[in-house]
Amino acid sequence: MKILVIEDEPRAAEYLRQGLTESGYAVEVAHNGTDGLHVAINGDHALVILDIMLPGIDGFTVLSALRTSKQVPVLMLTARGQTDDKVRGFDLGADDYLVKPFQFPELLARVRALVKRGQPATNDSVLRTADLEIDPVRHRATRAGQRIDLSAKEFALLTLLAQKTGEVLSRTQIASLVWDIHFDSDTNVVEVAIRRLRAKIDDPFDEKLIHTVRGVGYVFERRKAS
Repeated sequence: MKILVIEDEPRAAEYLRQGLTESGYAVEVAHNGTDGLHVAINGDHALVILDIMLPGIDGFTVLSALRTSKQVPVLMLTARGQTDDKVRGFDLGADDYLVKPFQFPELLARVRALVKRGQPATNDSVLRTADLEIDPVRHRATRAGQRIDLSAKEFALLTLLAQKTGEVLSRTQIASLVWDIHFDSDTNVVEVAIRRLRAKIDDPFDEKLIHTVRGVGYVFERRKAS
């Protein structure tokens, strides 16, 4: 899931980017209100984390303009903790309001709640292929009833593959969607991650689900035994 952080202070922006990335999110950063509004309107983010005191246009203006075009969840994250500021933020359409300084576990809990709230209602969000089950809400994967221990990035990669079952994904697509990076031909991060994931969800089982498409990328699907 992609999160947009609109924060002008470089150290704060990097702290948020690193922490959220390590928690399994793809993070995009905008350092002023003008760029942030443009990216928010044209992007497909699951959440926007928005500061108030921004160069260009302030966070209140960004929020007001954003609400005229889409209803992406917005978490206001700012040093302005006066009641009037909070009321104004909620009146303009903010979904949550957190005052700096903050503890990252609290921020992460709020992020998870807002992202979950913003997802379309469904009776069953569990992804199933063969005997593999992936529960994005509980962040849990099992195969043949066995719990599979995955890192945040491994889980994000597996979820992406399962959501695109039968669709060939290039290394560039995977790098962009999972790591939010531009693919470098000298970087083997995707191959290493695929190899580690296979070792956990494919190697111990007879039926393989992750397949290499030579010269293209990878596809996640069931295949009849030859």
